[in-house]
Amino acid sequence: MGGRVTGAAGALLDELPGWVSLLRAPNPGPMTLDGTNTWVLRAAPDAPAVVVDPGPADEGHLAAIAAHGPVGFVLITHGHPDHTEGAPRLRELLGGVPVLAADPAHTAGGEPLTGPVEYFGGFGMTLRLLSTPGHTADSVCLLVEHDGQRVVLTGDTILGRGTTVVAHPDGHLGDYLSSLELLSTYRGVPALPGHGPALADCGAAAEFYLAHRRARLDQVRAAVAAGATTAPEVVAVVYADVDRSLWWAAEWSVRAQLEHLGVEQP
Repeated sequence: MGGRVTGAAGALLDELPGWVSLLRAPNPGPMTLDGTNTWVLRAAPDAPAVVVDPGPADEGHLAAIAAHGPVGFVLITHGHPDHTEGAPRLRELLGGVPVLAADPAHTAGGEPLTGPVEYFGGFGMTLRLLSTPGHTADSVCLLVEHDGQRVVLTGDTILGRGTTVVAHPDGHLGDYLSSLELLSTYRGVPALPGHGPALADCGAAAEFYLAHRRARLDQVRAAVAAGATTAPEVVAVVYADVDRSLWWAAEWSVRAQLEHLGVEQP
């Protein structure tokens, strides 16, 4: 959730590559859109799959993922519960396969994902780890290549619809803007997000997000100049057209914006 932008950040992807499958968790909501996207990548019918973001601890969803076995390993884009809560149970269902995340707390059976850049083979695919902090401190994206095709799994750094929350204090706006600048270099590469539909162009979506964030910073500057002194006061001005039930999330982003602008907060 990020305010007035509720549509897609760019053109939707017409068709997923044949080696990519989407399993959407049954956890829709204001923050999760249609539900958490679990991505299953398999280079060949007889090759182990790579699962990205198991999602919530929903037994039916986890059983559906396990049915796509064999699975070589599970990757986590960031540590929010709607992406990680099901990981321990999924690992049980899959016979103890490694679960790899940037945060050691969400890593089991292997070493944490470290960066900023790392290449590793994935059962017929090449996966490149992109360190993209900002939404959270442990956020990563994954550039995956197979059979001449590339995709970027963006977690919550880029969503398929709307904009994401920079979850202050764990999230950091300066880091997030740098991460978007990195993702903007992947022009023409499809983006497979943690929520919402797949996008045709990761780079274009990142540039859209950058423009939105810079415009939002201008609005926050104007609100502060007009006398707003606290995050709730800025939210009431800048996010006035957002449902009040979501203002708590907007306040996270505003605190990150105020910190980025060097505005002292109580």
